Amino acid sequence: MPVYKNEEKGTWFCAFYYTDWMGNHKKKKKEGFRTQREAKAYERYFLEKAAARPNMSFSTLVAIYMEDCKTRLKPTTYAGKVFLIDTKIMPFFKNMPIDTIEPSTIRRWQNALMEDKNNYSPTYLKTIHNQITAILNFAVKYYKLPSNPARICGSIGRKNASAMQFWTLQEFNRFLPHLAHKPMSKMMFELLFWTGVRSGELLALTANDFDFQAKTLSINKNYARHAGTDLIMLPKTPRSTRIISLPVFICESVQAYIGSLYDYQPDQRLFPVTKSFLQHEMIRASSKAGLKRIRVHDLRHSHASMLIEEGFSALLISERLGHENIETTLQTYSHLYPNKQIEVANRLDQMRQCPRKKRSKDLER
Repeated sequence: MPVYKNEEKGTWFCAFYYTDWMGNHKKKKKEGFRTQREAKAYERYFLEKAAARPNMSFSTLVAIYMEDCKTRLKPTTYAGKVFLIDTKIMPFFKNMPIDTIEPSTIRRWQNALMEDKNNYSPTYLKTIHNQITAILNFAVKYYKLPSNPARICGSIGRKNASAMQFWTLQEFNRFLPHLAHKPMSKMMFELLFWTGVRSGELLALTANDFDFQAKTLSINKNYARHAGTDLIMLPKTPRSTRIISLPVFICESVQAYIGSLYDYQPDQRLFPVTKSFLQHEMIRASSKAGLKRIRVHDLRHSHASMLIEEGFSALLISERLGHENIETTLQTYSHLYPNKQIEVANRLDQMRQCPRKKRSKDLER
């Protein structure tokens, strides 16, 4: 790997030939390296990336994988993926050739994560493991890695938290009065609790998204702030685009709130704040109300648990929340359904004890 020094500038450069993915023979030159070692390292990295063989280093694979992801992910999702990979995966696997990573290697990495002083939650451990599985699946699919050692080894953590946090209606009613002097904050939290929308969906809302005659709310976009810029993006998943029916009192509250805004245009954001503002307001008001602390996202769980308690079907709840499928709803809230099974059994007991003749008359009614 010959590299050269630019005597005039006092820097190093590399110049070499390589074969691209279409089989074309090309020349590559890169200047401006401070040291000979940096120039050689770049050449080695570039040739590995161009060849993309199963013996490439893990860091090279990640570079190719992230380049592919960048065109397919939202900026905020991409940034979160970069952080997770850089801090939880790369320190362990960075210089390993990917064809030398075995299930036992993954096992050692898993053990290190589970023993980490930060005491990561089971759901976070699951998220981290899912990421390395995705990276190595990419290598299996596109770069001839024989098998995925992360899949063979098996996952760690849990998909869902063992204890879901949420507020009952009574608790929410204790919380709301502490926002009475802040109309925007009060309106935001009422919408979160009574509709189950995600915080990003809430913060993207405009007056045009409400149909007060039909009493509906259209969810068709998502808000995020990234690198100091406000972004309006598509909803989280295709099913997240949906129409939510609204109770009359929420329609009236929203109309009154919009009417109180000065110089407002119907296509402007109704709530021009960030997610951190929401979290700050929730901590402040819940502390004053003496309530257990939950996340803003847990108001979505609060809405779902309230609907389950009122006897609404999992299918209806899935559609209202914008879940990709009903399985997501059942998996997320399965622990809230056992009482419903008891109610079914009790109802069957009542039917068994009720005379057939009386049941027939009830049916005729």
